[in-house]
Amino acid sequence: MEREGMDFDVVIVGGGPAGLAAAIRLKQLSPDLGICLIEKGSEIGAHILSGAIMDPRAITELFPDWQALNAPLNTPVTEDRFVFLSQSGSFALPNALLPDCFTNHGNYIISLGEVCRWLGQQAESLGVEIYPGFAGAEVLYDESGRVAGVITGDMGVGRDGQPTDAFQPGMELRAKYTLFAEGCRGHLGKRLQAKFNLRENTDPQVYGLGIKELWEIPADKHRPGLAMHTAGWPLDSATYGGSFMYHYGNNLAAVGFVVGLNYANPHLSPFEEFQRYKTHPAISTFLEGGRRISYGARAITAGGLQALPKLYFPGGALIGDDAGFLNASRIKGSHAAIKTGMIAAEAVAEALAAGRERDELDAYDAKFRNSWLFDELYKARNFKPLMSKGLWLGSVLFGIDQIVLRGKAPWTLRLTADHLKLKKAADCPSISYPKPDGKLTFDRLSSVFLSNTNHEENQPCHLQLKDPDIPIRINLALYDAPEQRYCPAGVYEVVKDEQGSAKLQINAQNCLHCKTCDIKDPTQNIVWVCPQGGEGPIYSAM
Repeated sequence: MEREGMDFDVVIVGGGPAGLAAAIRLKQLSPDLGICLIEKGSEIGAHILSGAIMDPRAITELFPDWQALNAPLNTPVTEDRFVFLSQSGSFALPNALLPDCFTNHGNYIISLGEVCRWLGQQAESLGVEIYPGFAGAEVLYDESGRVAGVITGDMGVGRDGQPTDAFQPGMELRAKYTLFAEGCRGHLGKRLQAKFNLRENTDPQVYGLGIKELWEIPADKHRPGLAMHTAGWPLDSATYGGSFMYHYGNNLAAVGFVVGLNYANPHLSPFEEFQRYKTHPAISTFLEGGRRISYGARAITAGGLQALPKLYFPGGALIGDDAGFLNASRIKGSHAAIKTGMIAAEAVAEALAAGRERDELDAYDAKFRNSWLFDELYKARNFKPLMSKGLWLGSVLFGIDQIVLRGKAPWTLRLTADHLKLKKAADCPSISYPKPDGKLTFDRLSSVFLSNTNHEENQPCHLQLKDPDIPIRINLALYDAPEQRYCPAGVYEVVKDEQGSAKLQINAQNCLHCKTCDIKDPTQNIVWVCPQGGEGPIYSAM
């Protein structure tokens, strides 16, 4: 197909904190560079979802005067609470016993979407060309097999794969270097890791599913600056996970639940566990009389240092959560995303200044290994392997690792891919979840409505099956179709046809782009690819 094309010095795929920080740093270093940033969401911030507490270290390096520039970091953390929950009770761990990674002095409660919108404004003021609503659909390679840019997605393709009357072909965005900042489980990053064998000699990446609601709560229950985390109920002690509640803004509370995707019981539903969590007296006391404003979900990388792939390849690099830069022990990734965007930009600027293009940015890896971020991730590297041993044993061992050994144990523990952890349904106890009450607890469809998710129905399904028989022949038969429960948006349903035969129905229009299906499917049969640009959720304040 003949496609129009545009040439830039640097193309950046993804308008999250990593991609925007890279664009800004490049312009700070070399104002004359031509930089293009594309974002699959309808606007910058539309697909951004995080807890979120931000460590300001990286953004201070990017903009030392961020306060004077009115960056939306307005609520400093004033109180840390770490609470263990049982079904009917709770126990707050004294702050003196908390490892440093669980304390938040000097950090800020934020909406990461608002921070990204602010970063987008700073990038545009520096001359970065930003194109929201354009998804990176394919990697563009030159004749030598080096990455030469990306191809944006075609628009107006029908469900049958044929062009409609509204068809518009995607464009070739060509670059001397291309940075991929798609976030967790980026679909182009996944292909690049396979093509260039970037995961050789690394552990498999592991993940958590984070589900979040934004609440407006009564003023007398609002505690500005409160950062509350819990572990324990409603999850059993063998299942990794926990919650967060952050009070900020005008009587706002960000309420969320993270479940490690290495859980074993296929009957478990992360969405339903989140709903149950809100009924605990230690949590419901804040929410009763309040109003749920928004809902969303996304997967988060949790493997840490030993799960990082090789960061660069001929013509570009992976930055932010596309590579896996998240500190799971701190439940923080935005500072890491900004820092990796900055150091990748510095490596690119040096290469371009030397007259190079489309080669390997090994200076990026060297800069990372000499940075405070490497030291931080090294100290936390055993968190997820230890917590995989169960809540109580894992907590004790991680406490020893952090408080006694200061994160400098002479060993690094290994990881196993999440999709290999699921047991057969017949070998696991079933789980009965209560019906939602519409006040504290809700169903999936009413939740998805609050995410403002929309997809054009007449387009190829972006949730692809390698083998259409596997969902029934294997997943239903052995695992009781776990995709019906691990998806937080009700995308997957097993239904019966007129002959009584079961089939998997995919409600792709509900998809929140969380990527959980691509990660947790036990047969790795589901492949997430980008729908048309501009589609998916529109998170206004998440």
